[in-house]
Amino acid sequence: MRSKKNETVTLKKGTANVQLDYTELRKAVLVLRAVNHKLRQRIIDLLETGETMTVTDIYIKLRLEQSVASQHLAILRRAGVVITERQGKFIYYSLNNERLEQISKLVEDLAG
Repeated sequence: MRSKKNETVTLKKGTANVQLDYTELRKAVLVLRAVNHKLRQRIIDLLETGETMTVTDIYIKLRLEQSVASQHLAILRRAGVVITERQGKFIYYSLNNERLEQISKLVEDLAG
């Protein structure tokens, strides 16, 4: 793996070259891997309603084991797809729409 922080990656797109920041590309890969799972996609769909939910809300609505829901939420949190807010003993999850928009733009740039 590369260790330079300001390194760019050049991809060929037809006859043109596309310059991508390596660090941002790695972050995008992390997010794409996180969302490329049917159960995590169901969690994202559930959170797209705009309301914040606890892990209990999520595992009850999706009929999962609590530990399974927690594991998948942790993956989404590390990827920056969901954000958390602690209120007392509860942790509320919501989508990080800004992060999802960044990744969507990167994917469009690569595919377009």
